[in-house]
Formats: sequence, structure tokens, C-alpha cells
Amino acid sequence: MQLFLDTTDTAVLKDLAATGLVDGVTTNPTLIAKSGRPMLEVIAEICDLVEGPVSAEVAATDVEGMLKEGAKLAAIATNVVVKLPLTREGLIATAEFAVQGIATNVTLCFSAAQAMLAAKAGATYISPFIGRLDDYGMDGMDLIREIRAIYDNYDFDTEILAASIRNPAHVTAAALSGADCATIPPGVFLDLFKHPLTEKGLEQFMSDWAKTGQSIL
Repeated sequence: MQLFLDTTDTAVLKDLAATGLVDGVTTNPTLIAKSGRPMLEVIAEICDLVEGPVSAEVAATDVEGMLKEGAKLAAIATNVVVKLPLTREGLIATAEFAVQGIATNVTLCFSAAQAMLAAKAGATYISPFIGRLDDYGMDGMDLIREIRAIYDNYDFDTEILAASIRNPAHVTAAALSGADCATIPPGVFLDLFKHPLTEKGLEQFMSDWAKTGQSIL
């Protein structure tokens, strides 16, 4: 499963990309606002830091506006993915971008029926929001499994990008449920490395090694 970072913090991104485990980046208007920087500048800098897909979201809600904004965003770099809302207008724009060969990420997906429409429109990625469904007492992973079954039934090429990930358990569950990718906050990405037994085991190994008085170098 591919791992994307959901961030506009380029300093954090540069540090975590050094692991070689970051496959792409997603952004949204909220993250751009928090950055306090011009959107086009931020997206361009992120595209210089990672080779994988970088999702940049349109702000327009009408088809014409989405097409104009999406074209401008796509022109920033070859790895920009135009992010569009899962609305009637958003899917019309998605279909047009598919004809133009521009990659898209359809966001704010909360049902399998929506995901099916996005795939039919030619979306490159569909972003089901796991955490937000959980907040409403639903099981977000059920949605991932339903989308996976539909996409497999009809050989849709659209990739499932699990979003609104809150913790490492969400990442594991998304992988088991058939998601192609997951976009996660930097904090959750760092938590994936951790387990108390790993830390305890390493501490024991280091203690035992120190007692030998040896040096590998």
C-alpha cells in the first residue's frame, strides 16, 4: 500500500521523505490556510520534494471554475493531481480532466455509490473519509471493503486512497480492507514505526551489548 502524507509543512515533509517511505502528498484548503503561505508556492515546493503524486484542491464549486483552477494547478508540475469534491459538478470536471489526461483525486467520499460514480467519471483516486464516518458511529472500513468489491467487479482503474486517517490501526485496517493508498498526518506516520515491545527489546539488546565491551567498528 502506498503511503501519502497529508500535510503542507514542507520542513516536516522534507524530513520524513528522507525515510524513502513517502509515496506522495495530499493537501486541502484547510491545510493551506494553516500554512499561511500562497497555495501555488506551497504546491510547487512540495512537488520539488517528492516525485510521487501531490494532490492540490480546487476552490471553485462550479464546473467552469473547477476546470480553470484545475488547469492552473496541473501546470505547476507534472506530478500534481487535481483534487475535486464529490459533487455533480466535481464529477463533470473529473470526466473532462480524464479526457485531457490530467490526474484527479475525488475527495469527500462517504458512500460506495459515490465511489462508483467517481470511477465511472474516470477519477485517478477516490478518497473515502474513514475517520469522519467513524465519528458518526459508522465503520469506515466497511466503506473501503464495499468500494474494493465494486471496483474489482467492474475492473475500474480508480485507486482507493483512504483518507481521514486518525491512528496506526486505521492504516492497518485500510490495508487489510484493500485500499491502494492511505494519506496520513505526519504524527500518525511516525507512530507506524513504534511498538512498546520493539523499544523494550532494543533497550535490552543495547544493555547486553554494552556489557561485552566490544565495538563493531
